[in-house]
Amino acid sequence: MRKRFDIRVQPGFATIAMFCFFLLYVPIFTLVVYAFNSGISIARWEGFSFRWFVAAWNNNLVIEAAIRSVQIAAIAAVIATAVATLAAIATTRTAGYRGLTFKYSFINMPLMVPEIVTAVALLILFSRIKVWTGYSGLGYLILAHTAFCIPFAYLPIRARLENMDLALERAAADLYATPFKVFRYITLPLLWPGILAGMMLSFVISLDDIVITEFVKSAGQETLPTYMLGQLRRAITPEMNAISTVFLLLSLAIVTIFFFLSRSNEKSD
Repeated sequence: MRKRFDIRVQPGFATIAMFCFFLLYVPIFTLVVYAFNSGISIARWEGFSFRWFVAAWNNNLVIEAAIRSVQIAAIAAVIATAVATLAAIATTRTAGYRGLTFKYSFINMPLMVPEIVTAVALLILFSRIKVWTGYSGLGYLILAHTAFCIPFAYLPIRARLENMDLALERAAADLYATPFKVFRYITLPLLWPGILAGMMLSFVISLDDIVITEFVKSAGQETLPTYMLGQLRRAITPEMNAISTVFLLLSLAIVTIFFFLSRSNEKSD
């Protein structure tokens, strides 16, 4: 008797997936392990120690770069999420019309264009503005990161809006609620998980961006990724492993917080 084909069983797929995960996570695991190496070598284990975490904590350049990175990422994430929320509402709470697909493509263009192209374009634009205004502060980095992060915030917010049931909003409108009240009391609470997802994704993307930052930053505006790149060009020590480990823990903390916030919102819905 011929064996029946079961689409749920795909021989070999699990093995390939596990191999890919192995290749992806073993280097990260190795990096974390050698962050606790007591010696100066990143290839030979010389004992367990928190030496390099202490060294990074006492390095004023690392602290300044880290504070600057968090500051830029936080501001850029908030602005990008606000703009992305407005764009998502404008492109989903409307009847289809000619040009709507172009708007989708235009908003998501930074995702499709190579980052180096965006970096060069922003460099040319901001260099002109610097000449005209004489201003060379962090505002350029914040604007550059915001522009790059908008599509990352837009995608989860738009996905949340498209999957939302319009019955509650229509019921509120039938009860003579104003558009602002419908948005405040119905749309915004239901949209909140998507907004949080977009904001956290934008924060992480901005925090580890290096290409755009290298092109746009002025002297004395090192972020943590650009500082690490500069150090790797000179000498590689486990201090870089320690900083990368802290970055990894921060990313895991953000993902964990978002997971529990999403679960609580789903239960409340």
